[in-house]
Amino acid sequence: MRLVLVLCAALAATPALAAAPPTDEARWWGHVETLAGPEFEGRLTGSQGHARAAAYAAGQFKAYGLQPAGTDLYLQPVTFAVQKIDAARSSVVLTAGSQIAPLQVGPDIILGSRVPQRPKVEAPLVFIGYGLHLPEIGVDDFAKQDLKGKIAVYINGGPGDISAALKSHSRGAQTWRAAEAAGAVGLISLTSPKTAEAPWTRNIENSVQPGMYPADPSLQDAAAPKFSASFNPATAEKLFARSGHSFAEVLALADAAKPMDGFDLKVGLKADVAATVSAVTSQNVVAKLPGSDPTLAAEHVVITAHLDHLGLNETGKGAPYYPGAMDNASGVASVLEVARQMAAAEIKPKRSVLFVLVTAEEKGLLGSKYFAERPSVPRGSVVASLNMDMALPLWPLTSVIVLGADDSTLGDAARAAARDQGLEVVADPYPDRNSFIRSDQYSFIRVGVPALAFKFGFKPGTPQAEIEKAWRSSRYHGLADDLSQPVERAEAVKFNAYMAAVVLQAANAPKRPAWKDTSFFKRFAD
Repeated sequence: MRLVLVLCAALAATPALAAAPPTDEARWWGHVETLAGPEFEGRLTGSQGHARAAAYAAGQFKAYGLQPAGTDLYLQPVTFAVQKIDAARSSVVLTAGSQIAPLQVGPDIILGSRVPQRPKVEAPLVFIGYGLHLPEIGVDDFAKQDLKGKIAVYINGGPGDISAALKSHSRGAQTWRAAEAAGAVGLISLTSPKTAEAPWTRNIENSVQPGMYPADPSLQDAAAPKFSASFNPATAEKLFARSGHSFAEVLALADAAKPMDGFDLKVGLKADVAATVSAVTSQNVVAKLPGSDPTLAAEHVVITAHLDHLGLNETGKGAPYYPGAMDNASGVASVLEVARQMAAAEIKPKRSVLFVLVTAEEKGLLGSKYFAERPSVPRGSVVASLNMDMALPLWPLTSVIVLGADDSTLGDAARAAARDQGLEVVADPYPDRNSFIRSDQYSFIRVGVPALAFKFGFKPGTPQAEIEKAWRSSRYHGLADDLSQPVERAEAVKFNAYMAAVVLQAANAPKRPAWKDTSFFKRFAD
C-alpha cells in the first residue's frame, strides 16, 4: 500500500503528465460552446444574458493582455429605443371603396419594429417595383409615381445590369430617406420565395422579438414615424387583385432580374398598430493591440463580429432560448482566437488593431453604427474594417467569399493572404440577398472606411451551396442553430489563420487602405 501511495504521489508531481494545453480547435469551439450555452440565454441586445456575454469577452481580452479601448474600460455602452409590437391587439385591413378585406397579422403581414411605427395609418397602396433609389445612375423608383401620403410596396432585388453593390446600397437607410423625400407614409416589402432565406413561419416566430432603433434621433433612419411591414409572398396576390397585374408576373420579372415598372394597386390599407416603446442599454466590447510602428500605431485596423443574437424563445415551443452558435458565436470565437494569437506573437503589427464585438446587429447593425460614428478612438484613425458574421464552417475551407473585394485595396490584401494559404477568392453567389449591407462592415463603409466581410466560399450548383441553402432553411434564426449541428472545427481554425493574415496585411501595409476610383462607395470617403 505504501508503494502505491508513493507511486501515486510521484505521478501527480511529474510535470510531463500534466494536462496538455488546449488545441486551437478546442479553444475556438470552447468559445462557441460557452457563448451559445444557457448562461447567456441567446444574448439578446440589452438583456442580462448579453451583458454576461460581454463580460466574458472582456475577460478574455484582459487575459490576453490587450488594452481596454472602450469608453468604460473594455465596454462601450449604447442606449436604444425598444419597440415591441402587440400583434394580437393590432389590426390591418385592405380597403377598396366600401369593401374591406381583413389581413391576418402574422400569416399575411408582419409589422416592422426597426423604425418608430405610426399607431394609425390609412393610405393608398402603390407598387414601385424594386424600390431602388440610385439617382446617380438614373434609377429612382420613388420618383416615378406620386407617393405623397401613400404607402409604397416594393420587391427585393433589381435588374441584372445594376451591380450587387449598388442594389445593396439602395436598401436600409437609403430606402427610408427616399420614401420620406417622396412623401410616402410607409413601406411594405416583398421577397421572392426563390431568394427567401427563411420560411415565413420562422419570420412569424421571430416577429415576437422587440425591434430597436437608436435612442439618439440623429442616428435614426427615418425622421418621423412610418408604417413599416413585410408581406407573405404566399398571400401577396391579395395586394394585386384589383391592379390589373398579378404578383406572379412581378415574381417572374424579379426572379429573372428583369426591369419592371410600378403601378397603382387600387387598394388602400388601414392599420391600427399597438406598440410599446421603452429604453435599454447594451454594450460593444473593445480591446486594443497597440501597433509597433511609431507613426502607423496611431491608425487602427478594426476586426469585428456581432455578439448579440435573438434571446429567449417566447413561442412556448422547443428550446428555451436561441443559441446562435453559427450566428454569431462562431464569429465572436474567431475574433477572440485571432486576438489571442496576435497578442501572443513576438512581432506585433505596425498599425494598432482594435478587436470590436458589437451589439444589436440583429436589430439593424445598430451597435456597429454607433461605434463607426462615435468610435472610442479618434474617428479619423480607423483605416479598415474586417467583419465576420456567419462564416459557416460547414465544409472544408478551399475558398473564401470576400464581400467588397473589388472596391478597395483591402481586397488586394485579402487576395494576397488567400494566395499565401492556397485559397480561392470567389464571388458572392447570391448578390440579391444584399449581404454587403446586412452586416456590420457596412456601418464603417457609410463613414468612409474601406471594409470587407468574410465567409467560407462556395459556388452555385455545388454540394457546398446545397449545405448552405439547407442551413439557412432549417437553422438560420432558428432554435436549430445549436451546438449539436455538424461543424468543421478544424476548418474554422484554418479560417482564423486566414483572417489573422488579412489583418496583418492591412496593418503592415506602407499605405492605409484606400477606395478604388471605380468603387461606388468611394463617395463616402470623399
